[in-house]
Amino acid sequence: MRRIRRAGMQVVAAGSVITALTMVGAMPGLASSAGHPGPAGLLAGVRGLHAGMHRAAASNSDTGQSDEVLTSAAQYAAIRTAPALTVSAQAFAAAIAQARRLRGFGGGWQEVTRKPYNSDALGYRDPIWSNSSGGAGDVAGRITALAVDGHTLYAGAAAGGVWRSTDGGKHWVPVFDRQSDLSIGALAVNPADHSIWVGTGEANTSQDSYAGNGIYRSVNHGRTWRLIGQPLLNHTVFQITFDKAGHVYAATSQGLYRRTSSNLWAPWVPVLNPVDHPGSPYGTASVTDVKVRPGTGGQTVIAAIGWRGGTLPIDLTNNGFYSSTDGGHNFSEVTLTGDLAGATDIGRTTFAYSADGKVLYALVEKTTTLGLKGVYESANGDLAGPWKLIADSAKLAAPAVNSAYALSGGTPGAQAWYNQAIIVDPSNDSHVFVDLEEVFETSDAGATWFATGPYWNFPYPCWSADPTKDTCPNTVHADQHALAISGGTLYTGDDGGVYAHPLADVDVVKWADLNATLHTLEYYYAAVGRAPGGGVDIWGGLQDNGVSLLSPHSRQMVSPFGGDGGDVIVNPANGDQAVNEYVDLNMASTVNGGRSDGTTESYNTMNPSCFNVLFTPSPCDPNPRFIAPYTADIHNINHWVAGGEFVWDNQSKGWATSCSPTTCDWVPVHDVGAGNSINAIADSGSVTYAGWCGNGCNPGGASPFISGIDTNFGGTWHTVSSPVLPNRIPTSFTIDPRNAAHVVVTFGAFSRKWIAGGGVGHVFQSFNGGATWTNVSGNLPDVPAEASARWHRLLVVGTDIGVFATSARNPGRWFRLGFGLPAAPVDDLRTSPDQGFLLVATHGRGLWRIGSRFGI
Repeated sequence: MRRIRRAGMQVVAAGSVITALTMVGAMPGLASSAGHPGPAGLLAGVRGLHAGMHRAAASNSDTGQSDEVLTSAAQYAAIRTAPALTVSAQAFAAAIAQARRLRGFGGGWQEVTRKPYNSDALGYRDPIWSNSSGGAGDVAGRITALAVDGHTLYAGAAAGGVWRSTDGGKHWVPVFDRQSDLSIGALAVNPADHSIWVGTGEANTSQDSYAGNGIYRSVNHGRTWRLIGQPLLNHTVFQITFDKAGHVYAATSQGLYRRTSSNLWAPWVPVLNPVDHPGSPYGTASVTDVKVRPGTGGQTVIAAIGWRGGTLPIDLTNNGFYSSTDGGHNFSEVTLTGDLAGATDIGRTTFAYSADGKVLYALVEKTTTLGLKGVYESANGDLAGPWKLIADSAKLAAPAVNSAYALSGGTPGAQAWYNQAIIVDPSNDSHVFVDLEEVFETSDAGATWFATGPYWNFPYPCWSADPTKDTCPNTVHADQHALAISGGTLYTGDDGGVYAHPLADVDVVKWADLNATLHTLEYYYAAVGRAPGGGVDIWGGLQDNGVSLLSPHSRQMVSPFGGDGGDVIVNPANGDQAVNEYVDLNMASTVNGGRSDGTTESYNTMNPSCFNVLFTPSPCDPNPRFIAPYTADIHNINHWVAGGEFVWDNQSKGWATSCSPTTCDWVPVHDVGAGNSINAIADSGSVTYAGWCGNGCNPGGASPFISGIDTNFGGTWHTVSSPVLPNRIPTSFTIDPRNAAHVVVTFGAFSRKWIAGGGVGHVFQSFNGGATWTNVSGNLPDVPAEASARWHRLLVVGTDIGVFATSARNPGRWFRLGFGLPAAPVDDLRTSPDQGFLLVATHGRGLWRIGSRFGI
């Protein structure tokens, strides 16, 4: 989830599941990403403010997230589904088939982000906006699943595929890149033949969680893969498990499936799938876990139906614990006893048996708050209990537990719908680890707990802004999702990658960072500028990993700016000059590349958002998107425009732009309408184009979904009107630098073939400032288009299934650009200052480029 550290605050924002590369299903839900800025002084400056904001967010999660919070992060999903809530499971499959029929042209894509990304780099410790010295070390993108087979460690990423390491995580290689869906929900090793099984579709229901297209198996450590059974389209996979009797189970968002583990052609058979609630974008039969009780020969199988809850009217009556005593043929709901007796608020649940099956633990989310209901123990291993509550948010927040999240103002378990895993030490039934925002440990079956993997180090006495006085041990990145144990080592996967902890070091913060070669970063935006010493600086905003900076000849990337990183402006002539964004249009500028010793501010916070983390300017923008757009004039790097509900203009003040509670250089020049939000913006001199969506931008709301394009071309602001343009969310504009009347716009989601009211086409061109438009989509696959750019004589578009190009002069005949780009969603396209290369920001596999060589 997003967090901006300056006070250790984490703001929880709403999210929606998007099922990509097979099917998209969007729904207003809880938060999506975590991020964090600020290193020094827990109670200093913004940090105290963030803590206050975080307490407000935590309070919301205790009482149910407000609609405003719930909708604030849903844009990633809505861009792929609006005006509908869901898209047919065949939509992405059809688009991929279209793409494969196109001719490929150009050279090979080359990975840019192939160096370690050090979130704790010295020299980049702005006291307001940096998280450096927090203790997370090298970071990668969100890891959602882990599996171990002897000395081989596998990691599954949110949108980055499967990675394998044979040396304990020192070196990783991608092994799933040839597949069309890199969203991973579950990994499991079949003990019978050591095959590795992959369930596609991330089950964390965050705003950028994609669904999958089935379950795959490899018998050669990931060199080749085979789809097992029928494609499970429109599914996310929580768990895969084997019963040692020849069967495999898959717990998914559409029920529990069972099949033989040896016959590759046998279909998946649903064995637990109550009737879904009509009209719901999700099945209410989300089976969030399945386990086979050890010692029963595969006869006793347990499962949990645990849709997390939320604001939509979804039937939760099927939520509960289910058991089979006949090898998975028949399941029945279990009447719970003990501290879970009569519970009607059971949400997402994960189970963990002791090695002998005599003790059972359950980690349970509460549907009414979407936070932690509790950690429970069934001392006799019976699913019915009696269950004993051994931990809840209050217990984990107690001073003795030493939770950094609690010390920073958060409520442990506030994101139990998103952060959830539990595992038992195979050699000790009482030694249990729980993944929430942090890693918690008990060695006495819950009598006492300790935050073995703290959220960060900032609130502890061992921490100091002075690196010579900072004695804190390294910790993990925040927001845990997966656990595995092998050979005396515990592994956790989180929003920052993979970390390892010795089992023998009980109640000790001792972690090895395994992320130096794990390249799964999830970018929203990127930009390029010439480095003062030669070569280029590349900046980019990331999900929960701040803003990265890769400078020429450096051995690592650094993170000058923490939190969820958003849009980026970089001076093409001077890469030290950049504007970075935290969520909700929180912008800050730097003129020295974000360099700071931790005591001197390198950033100037200067945004007009009503959600400004430092102050509330007047006037301010009440309705920015979670990742709000802003850009520089294509002719004047000092002239910036930004979009929320209003179009904001900085009056060409460039890096001198300032904002305070009483005065602000940002001037509102246009209002796109109450309740509406700008999703894309571009500027050429005095001409601005702003693409917006209305009524909260979330499909399925009380009011009909609407979208539009406003421009001041011709001297007066107006909404363009065209029967050609679809009622979907505009995602990017590209303006001809020689003619401001010549503009290209791209749209997300799918055409009317898949979405009623979706119109036709994804790329449109106007030569008269938007008065009339022509659909130039031609043979471009029918798939969400996210970004566009002019590069040499080409018009290039980035989509959820790759990068495509056409003639800029006569667009319409599209081809696949380049070879070797992994199938992660493409969120942004930028060109180098000399046009020598095209940079692509993917949401799951980092930054890639195509074109001439450059100095990195």
